[in-house]
Amino acid sequence: MPSQLETKLSGLPRTPGVYLLKDREGEILYIGKAAVLADRVRSYFQKHADASPKIRSLTALVSDIEVLVTQSELEALILESNLIKRHQPRFNVVLRDDKHYPYLRLPIHDEFPRLSIVRRVKPDNALYFGPYVPVGAMRETLKIIRKAFPLATCTIDIDGKADRACLEFEIHRCLAPCTGQQSKAAYHQIVQQVRLFLEGRDQELLEHLRRDMHIAADQERFEEAARLRDRIASIEKTLETQRVAQIGPIDQDVVGVARSGAAADVQLLFVRGGLLIGRQDFFWSNAQEVSDEELIRCTIEQFYNKAVVPPKEILVPAAVSDSTLISAWLTEKKGERVRLLVPERGAKRRLLQMARDNAAAALANHHRSQQQGEQAMDALRQWLHLSHIPRRIEGFDISNTMGSHSVASMVVWEDGRMKRSEYRQFKIQTVEGSNDFASMREVVRRRYGGSLSPGEKKGLPYPDVILIDGGLGQVHAAIESINQLGLTRVAVFGIAKARGQQTDERIIVPGQEAPLVLPAHSPATHVIQLIRDEAHRFALRYHRRLRGNALIPLRSARARAQRS
Repeated sequence: MPSQLETKLSGLPRTPGVYLLKDREGEILYIGKAAVLADRVRSYFQKHADASPKIRSLTALVSDIEVLVTQSELEALILESNLIKRHQPRFNVVLRDDKHYPYLRLPIHDEFPRLSIVRRVKPDNALYFGPYVPVGAMRETLKIIRKAFPLATCTIDIDGKADRACLEFEIHRCLAPCTGQQSKAAYHQIVQQVRLFLEGRDQELLEHLRRDMHIAADQERFEEAARLRDRIASIEKTLETQRVAQIGPIDQDVVGVARSGAAADVQLLFVRGGLLIGRQDFFWSNAQEVSDEELIRCTIEQFYNKAVVPPKEILVPAAVSDSTLISAWLTEKKGERVRLLVPERGAKRRLLQMARDNAAAALANHHRSQQQGEQAMDALRQWLHLSHIPRRIEGFDISNTMGSHSVASMVVWEDGRMKRSEYRQFKIQTVEGSNDFASMREVVRRRYGGSLSPGEKKGLPYPDVILIDGGLGQVHAAIESINQLGLTRVAVFGIAKARGQQTDERIIVPGQEAPLVLPAHSPATHVIQLIRDEAHRFALRYHRRLRGNALIPLRSARARAQRS
């Protein structure tokens, strides 16, 4: 053991905190927390016959130790999660997930509350429901709510003085509080019904609706009674298809784990009020040295460290170390008690089995996708005469409107799937007007020769293949920048539609006179099309945003001129 490392070990504090194990280059290998730093860190370097291969590999590389002292173990847990998210050390279990999940927000204290979709939960006294994963689950919920409950969906200020109601009133999707035809009290009754629906308090909601239906029928308001009858039928149908367990209106997240060979998958089911509203899975291709307990614990710590509101209960298939500490952290985050439970029987145990079954299905799907991706890349290697199967492909596209607001996108395909965390956008800086060739030269130079080049603080690895959305001119422009940077080992190709064809794709191969026409039904063609379409979508979205931002001052000036 190096003397510098022995000195660090002998001087470790006996306090709670976080430790960072580093190699001789200063790269962080592992981040952990401890109630007593000295005892925990020294345990890595004591001789243990039963030490795992992972621990032996880790300690063999450690040349330096950095510690961060905290006031409590709870503070250490939060700091550890933040540091793992930032540095993503290779010996930690890391969630490769940078999404902010969608929630439905209902500001019940507004005069006329309306549902909105948000991706960040704020302490603003509004009610938040979710997370909804995938987003389609949220859209389906909104569709049901808008069909069953006449809640306003507009963004205007509602003061009851509008001249006329909109089309939503004519089709009975809104009762026109904007014109004064619906009182504030009556509107808030609808808001309360929406709240009961989203909280899973279906029996209470249906009792309210049936009572109102009978009252309307007794008073011979038959049209209103018919609408309430249809609303009840719609809600009952929805509850029948979405109810997953008769456990009452409680919010739960359910964790399932499945393994196959070296791979593992953790599935999270989001149950709100007994209704399954979404799910999310996390996949690791090389997790044979990580226990189920560590996978579960790391998933919980890192997932809820984001802007995610924890439920009252998290069901886990096995006991988790530091469960009391994790519960205390989640309770502090939510503002009310959160429990980690390992159910042994009953409805909650059946929910765990459902989560495990979903994890097993997701794992099988990942394996199929990997096999298809490997087959596709092997076919691509043969078509393009590459020396090895490409593992990482970066796609580029240029977007502008007659030369204005010119932007570029870079998307990444790696190990069989799109890697959205490494997508990048560029605003073209050195090119005037519409010149896609010069723009491509600029963006390729900035990607591989600037702050994004490997070795830089924000750097990314070099790809095996660069895919340009365009013809021979754009490809040559990219190659010119690549050659200037000395990156001769990176292959550059273009993709374009074959002239006169709607389906065939052609690959522009430098030095080859005729383009390569790809088979329409080949998996390799589908991967190339996916990368091209994603680069185009990402560039177009950025371009539209810049163009829209540029129009805002013009619209404001026009509005001021009209008012004056």
